Amino acid sequence: MGSISAKSEVDVLIVGAGPAGLMMATWMSHCGINARIVDKRGTKIFNGQADGLQCRTLEIFDSFGFGHRAWDESNHMLEICLWNPDANGIIQRSDRIPDTIPGISRFQQVVLHQGRIERFFLDSIESKSGMRVERGVLPTKLEFDESSAEDPNAYPITVTLRHLSEEEATPKQSATSANGAALSDGLYRSNMTPDDTNELIMQAELNKKANNEEIVKAKYMLGADGAHSWVRNQLGFKLEGESTDYIWGVLDIIPITDFPDIRMRCAIHSANSGSVMVIPRENKLVRLYIQLTTTEKGAGTKFDRSKITPEDILQAAQRIMAPYKIAYRYCDWWTAYQIGQRVGTQFSARERIFLAGDAVHTHSPKAGQGMNVSMQDAYNLGWKVASVVKGISDRSVLKTYQSERRRIAQDLIDFDHKFSRLFSGRPAKDVMDEEGISMEGFKEAFEKGNMFASGIAVNYGASVIVAKKGDAAEQGDGSDVAMKKKALQINSNQSLATNVKLGMRMPSFKVLNQSDARPSHFQELLKSNGRWRVIIFPGDISIPQQADRLANLGNILAAPDSFLRRYTPSEARYDSVFELLAVHAAPRQKTTIFDFPEAFRPYDVRDGWDYWKIFVDDQSYHEGHGQIYQNYGIDRQQGCAVILRPDQYVSYVGPMDDHEAIDKFFSAFMIPQRSSHPNGAVSVPNGILKNVTENSSSGMEKQAVRKDERESAGLLVA
Repeated sequence: MGSISAKSEVDVLIVGAGPAGLMMATWMSHCGINARIVDKRGTKIFNGQADGLQCRTLEIFDSFGFGHRAWDESNHMLEICLWNPDANGIIQRSDRIPDTIPGISRFQQVVLHQGRIERFFLDSIESKSGMRVERGVLPTKLEFDESSAEDPNAYPITVTLRHLSEEEATPKQSATSANGAALSDGLYRSNMTPDDTNELIMQAELNKKANNEEIVKAKYMLGADGAHSWVRNQLGFKLEGESTDYIWGVLDIIPITDFPDIRMRCAIHSANSGSVMVIPRENKLVRLYIQLTTTEKGAGTKFDRSKITPEDILQAAQRIMAPYKIAYRYCDWWTAYQIGQRVGTQFSARERIFLAGDAVHTHSPKAGQGMNVSMQDAYNLGWKVASVVKGISDRSVLKTYQSERRRIAQDLIDFDHKFSRLFSGRPAKDVMDEEGISMEGFKEAFEKGNMFASGIAVNYGASVIVAKKGDAAEQGDGSDVAMKKKALQINSNQSLATNVKLGMRMPSFKVLNQSDARPSHFQELLKSNGRWRVIIFPGDISIPQQADRLANLGNILAAPDSFLRRYTPSEARYDSVFELLAVHAAPRQKTTIFDFPEAFRPYDVRDGWDYWKIFVDDQSYHEGHGQIYQNYGIDRQQGCAVILRPDQYVSYVGPMDDHEAIDKFFSAFMIPQRSSHPNGAVSVPNGILKNVTENSSSGMEKQAVRKDERESAGLLVA
């Protein structure tokens, strides 16, 4: 055994550097959290694995600043072709439907191999912090002191890490190509292959050269280490569900074929030989999901799972796609798996050790959900952990992770259960064929499933961070996440913004910056940086009544006991916890930022006024009119207020000036950073205040100046 080389402490330890682990690490780096991420494999993925990116995932990527990279490099899928057997059993194209429901997002579904997606994450992490993925590092022991779980300053998690040799950390490849070269496969991550963690630990113990051990104490931990999760097994948690008899193979090839729709996404049902899904990819590649076992007795071939080869998978595809021919000279990657649908019994241990992705839910990959839902697990969790570690939020927000994401996993399994059986089943020969699958039913399920699969349909239930009516346990997974402090209970008014749905992500339409007329999609303003957004839609502020309401609200927000001040650390920038945005509906050319209270246009001693907080629903010179009030269902003469979580999901909708409700909402889970705060958040240039130093722009208190001094400087507008 190796020696103990180091002992250290870390706020967050992430085990597993796949998409879920990297999403968590990205949150940590963007929020400035002390974190480490380790993976037992020696290299990142360069080929294959998951490939589909849904609309919501691309929106999330964009919020981190690399959505354009995925959009530019990926293959865009715009149409699905359905192929079914005719009366003679010969496959024919029976229908075409849009791959992504038009209008639900500014993005559509695309495909790009997982290696590139991981690269985008790694670059984003590196741009914000010094964190690196520590590869060839295997956790071998986990201790959890539950008695200190509720102590915010404790490090209750102790993990022993072992550093593997390069040979040990390299996954074995099990096949060769026609010329004898190693052929990249994903079997080491397939559910048809046993987990090799124990084997790696044994090998490492026998290796006398390397394998130094270190002990890491952590406040929080994420197990994002796949379906064979070591972390889950250490906690004694289980996956509940079932496996089917369906075995599928996957090939990433450059196809040589006379099949006419090879560059379309296709669902192909043969009469008796099973099904194929065609996924056109980047760089001339096409991914084929190919059914290797069928429900027909005596039909097809029964495969010995341990002996599946790319040639076996191709031969199955040739039978299914006949009379069309398909072959290849180049195979980029391949794997095989058995369809199984399972959900974890628990997603966390005392809200200290969490599980995400395949570690808590497994399902078939043909709906393009595995990587997307896994990343969105960590996207839901990351900002919550960061907020608690920073001391901004109390630990009650962490309970919402299981409530929200386990419910999504359960919904996913229900969807996948139906979808995979429709896809794998034999087509009905006629209306009297009760054992067969109705092709009309398959199309209907496909179309309905597209909304679910897009990620746009995610709808989080009532909780301490979603002010929605109804039973919180029923709307979630049964966990108790309801508001405990009844005096702080508030009610949203969905009618004030009928299309800004509580618990759902904020939809996006074009707005113009008031200061420079630049158009932006509203979602582009909602960067993933850990900030809550309080968005005031004051309506048409050329109406005196609305202008007065806005002015009164501004005075309240500038007060020393405003939530904007109370929960923001004194040394932090004014928008480090809350970003206050306004979207008005008055004529842009007759309005300036100085028609707004100072709270909406903070002043920085170095940078001047903040011109990026006030927007207008108006016509762009080149990109049309976003009609954001109309599309959000907001009355231009009444307005409203919307609270958005750091992950862009809607927490509250209410009257634009009901500051008491907004204050109550945050009081339920946020930790005060000070008892009072100097009035205002504005400083002045030109040395007007002698006590304003060159470094004062970092703190809200240092930026505060008295009203009469601002008036004398000519910085206040009547």
